[in-house]
Amino acid sequence: MSPYEISNHTQPEFTFNARRSPVYGTKGMVASSQPLATEAGLEILRAGGNAADAAIAVAAALAVVEPCSTGLGGDAFALFYAAKGKNVSALNGSGKSAREISLEKVTDMGISGELPLRHAMTVNVPGALALWADLVDIHGSLPLSTILNPAIRYAMQGFPVSPVTAELWQEGTEILKKSPGGNQLLRNGKAPRCGELMLNRNLGRLLARLADCSPQEARKLFYEGDVAEKIVKVVRDNGGFLSKKDMAEHRSLFQESISVNYRGYEIHECPPNGQGLAALLALNTLADIDVAGLGNPDSPERMHHLIEAMRLAFADARQHVADPDQYPAPLSRLLAPSYGARRAAQIFPDRATLDNSSGVPVNSSDTVYFCVVDKDGNGCSMVNSNYLGFGTGIIPEELGFSLQNRGHNFSLDPAHPNVLAGGKRSYHTIIPGICLRADKSLHSTFGVMGGFMQPQGHMQVISAMLDDGADPQEALNRLRFCIEPGEVGGKVCLEEGIPIETVERLFDMGHPLEIRGAYERTLFGRGQIIVRDPETGVLCAGCDPRSDGYAGGLT
Repeated sequence: MSPYEISNHTQPEFTFNARRSPVYGTKGMVASSQPLATEAGLEILRAGGNAADAAIAVAAALAVVEPCSTGLGGDAFALFYAAKGKNVSALNGSGKSAREISLEKVTDMGISGELPLRHAMTVNVPGALALWADLVDIHGSLPLSTILNPAIRYAMQGFPVSPVTAELWQEGTEILKKSPGGNQLLRNGKAPRCGELMLNRNLGRLLARLADCSPQEARKLFYEGDVAEKIVKVVRDNGGFLSKKDMAEHRSLFQESISVNYRGYEIHECPPNGQGLAALLALNTLADIDVAGLGNPDSPERMHHLIEAMRLAFADARQHVADPDQYPAPLSRLLAPSYGARRAAQIFPDRATLDNSSGVPVNSSDTVYFCVVDKDGNGCSMVNSNYLGFGTGIIPEELGFSLQNRGHNFSLDPAHPNVLAGGKRSYHTIIPGICLRADKSLHSTFGVMGGFMQPQGHMQVISAMLDDGADPQEALNRLRFCIEPGEVGGKVCLEEGIPIETVERLFDMGHPLEIRGAYERTLFGRGQIIVRDPETGVLCAGCDPRSDGYAGGLT
């Protein structure tokens, strides 16, 4: 019997047996997890829109064609690179918890350990729409009537459901069946099958109303009008605490990105309450290690060091990622090269360390990541998410989108910076990334979606590109590891296909292991990358073979 676990998880009815090549363009590029969403972004670029306009068109299209992962009931984060000023700005679209909720209140209800996974009390204010409006308002050039048109068309006229999305939808069927309003996203009580035409006219009508607004008017309609009333009603009717005041007071956070230097490049992430800090901590540790000198990408020595760097990063991130308004994390100290060197020195070359202090990841999620680079070299890297598949599964009356359960990420430890409290942003998993060259020109927009896989994916694709010179598609094609959620010292899942010699050596080093099916999209994430050549302006993109999507360019 093997000393490590070999998963017999049910595999999807389709297989990933095709080869993908990188995609090239010169006048704009869009990469997303859905072909129809990528086409929506390209449609906007063709209409003269820029990266911000196209990104919101993609976000809206994904809300229609992949509602299990994303939508107006969720949150969003974005990084925007302005080519003219050569600067990166961060926009935090995460909502706060209801002001009425408190640790004392849920404790008196007999709740301990963690909040109920899909309960209405885990619904924070959905921040996605405010971010959409703010991004267009600040960086966009087209009206919402143009930007939202592709999504409205998909919702009202119908769209064929893609394979991975059909599987995710099927997995969420029982959640939707038992959730208020859940039938809005089912066909006669069932999830749509792969290739089946699906309509969502409730969402289409809402998007059409938003399209008739300016960005400021769209924010007001969603957070102060009848949309807010319907959200609050369904939450409170089902035991949640969200109020009209919570909705009306919501604002996006405009932040400075945080970054580290890795192999002479600046890697940028959104600051806390997002977990981009974990990716930067891991890269800051690896910056003091000759990763390429440790062997091939799938050698045991190299994988061991990446795994150990990620464990250390999670230990710090779980201690310090919380609402920045209530807990200012010591970012300058954590991201200092000297701290990375200290952490690198704690990695043993031949054995795993499983008792790192602080926390470990919990739970995975369904999320969408997408990116756009326009003809002028502006770049937008963005993530939109419901958290777990369909979030709570609760759908407000006649609105056609499910509400997230992001509040489940709060800690119930009263001494923890991320402890549950009213009017507070929780620890957030969704993280977009941007990489700059030494001269501040855009190297790439990148991201890997999927809960706590995201910083692990960021570290692995950045290492592939900057340590090995991999192109975007090659970086995404590589087999991955994922430190699984759970207790301290949680097992490391390896994608099937990693050499058995590597698996055996990692096991001998003390890593608890499980081999999981190749390209298992829910565990190992789904990513997109666009790289820009600063001399020619040529764009090169890759799209994860674990997803339904593709990258498309204009020339």
